[in-house]
Amino acid sequence: MANPLRIGIIGAGGNTRSKHIPGFQAIDGVEVVTIANRTPESAQRVADEFGVPRISKRWQDVIADDAVDAVCIGTWPYLHAEATIDALAAGKHVLTEARMAMNLDEAKKMIAAAQAKPELVAQIVPAPFTLEYDATIQRLLGELGPIRQVRLVHIGGSAADPTAPLTWRQRSDLSGHNIMTMGILFETAQRWLGQGVDVDWVKADAATAIAERPTASGKGHAPVTIPDTLSFLGRYNTGAQLFGHFSCVDHGFPVWFIDVQCERGGLHFCMNDNKLHLTRAGHAPEAITPDAGTAIGWRVEQDFVDSIRDGKPVSLTSFADGVRYMRFTDMVWEAAMAERE
Repeated sequence: MANPLRIGIIGAGGNTRSKHIPGFQAIDGVEVVTIANRTPESAQRVADEFGVPRISKRWQDVIADDAVDAVCIGTWPYLHAEATIDALAAGKHVLTEARMAMNLDEAKKMIAAAQAKPELVAQIVPAPFTLEYDATIQRLLGELGPIRQVRLVHIGGSAADPTAPLTWRQRSDLSGHNIMTMGILFETAQRWLGQGVDVDWVKADAATAIAERPTASGKGHAPVTIPDTLSFLGRYNTGAQLFGHFSCVDHGFPVWFIDVQCERGGLHFCMNDNKLHLTRAGHAPEAITPDAGTAIGWRVEQDFVDSIRDGKPVSLTSFADGVRYMRFTDMVWEAAMAERE
């Protein structure tokens, strides 16, 4: 039997515990050998929960560990670039959680580090909502003719309570230019539209309805540095329009969808219930199920391992695609901040 593939974990947040660690442990010949988290105590709790043999006191120790072949980075975006670049330089394969980076500059440095080590696998965890439907949506878009409009909408009240503590998603020092769920919806639509379809320009307006919140420690308040409402208008290089509306401080019924309107009909995917509807011109909407044999679902860890073992190219999600969505993220951030001046 070949030597086991040994995985080191940097950051054991919710997705790492629910998906990555059990996903790797379910693959024959793959071992999770060490974990570093924000504190040694929290790392030990996760190690005990999953039977991981040891912990590392610092994330740098995971990268320096000769018994680690590949690193899974599950931290908040603030550490993605530094940990990725250091891991690749140390000869480790990298799977990093999304969003790819804090901003486009960091993303460019990450892809340069990956290109300098072409023998290593560099992969980003993909937006998960539509994995079972992506192939079906791509087929239908090919049938519906030229795309006219794309709408990205997520309106809800997850942060409507002003007494709720400040989270990392509301701090630009931890999340960078990533605003609410804008990036994950844009990445999803980017997969549907395919390579070469990018945004030429964007205008944006953003606001912060709740300017400060209690700190997580309960000691005082701290400013909210990422907008909690955002609207934008853009244009793809194909001529299609792009509309976006995001808010996490609404009190009404939550709305969460991607809508694509084409010459001969439209597609509407609702994240609230994970349902896809097709409306052909002149017909009533119809519910769509995934094409037979295409509903791949979540297999991020297996894909990462397959790329390492078999040289399978990374598709979900490559660093090149990450740079594309980080370019749009920066475009929106800069447009929104310009309107505030």
